[in-house]
Amino acid sequence: MAQVNISLDAELVVEVMVLAGVGSPQDAIEAVVRDYIARGHRTEARAELKDQSRRDAGTKPPEPQG
Repeated sequence: MAQVNISLDAELVVEVMVLAGVGSPQDAIEAVVRDYIARGHRTEARAELKDQSRRDAGTKPPEPQG
């Protein structure tokens, strides 16, 4: 797998390490990124289920107001 090197504020990384309970800065940031991606996939799955139930029920989503 290709790797990317980035620079982050040290205080930010230390806070992530403490919150994640991880001793390695790289592992802590990787855990946060993986969690972010997994959360996005879960959100997409929930939205798909909601859309599917609407289609099955024959209802339309609310019209945007504007």
